[in-house]
Amino acid sequence: MSIFTIEKLSYIFIDALTEVISKMAGFSFDVLSSEADNAFEEITAVMSLNGKNHGMIFISAKEDVMRIICSFMTGIPKEEITINDIEDTLCELVNMTAGNAKLRTNNTEQTYTLSSPFIINGENMSIKAKKGINIISRILGDGQISVKLKVVFYT
Repeated sequence: MSIFTIEKLSYIFIDALTEVISKMAGFSFDVLSSEADNAFEEITAVMSLNGKNHGMIFISAKEDVMRIICSFMTGIPKEEITINDIEDTLCELVNMTAGNAKLRTNNTEQTYTLSSPFIINGENMSIKAKKGINIISRILGDGQISVKLKVVFYT
């Protein structure tokens, strides 16, 4: 068994999200920034990761970006997309990304069980890092649209 570092895990989640976006919406995302800020100003979906390193995965994006992604994923014209469609799409992105990452770690010591995805909503929300918490945060996109990926591990 290989030893998993937080850096190695970050690549697994980044690769999982880029693969999901590519397959489901046809976008080719790269890492645009190696650090996303801790704020959640956008629509955010969350899922709990339960395993050797417990944690949570967060994917967030602005509403106009999610309209574009949702339109490509569902075939619904972006002007007809509702907030419920956006939230469902974002939850599905979290679900597929976490599931993809889980598959990539299944034959290692880094196995996970996953919760159901859910949306968090509010103002001035952020992650405050305490002792024993490692945060992977990246902005992924194609230069025109972007999403934030954050994975928080409790060590």
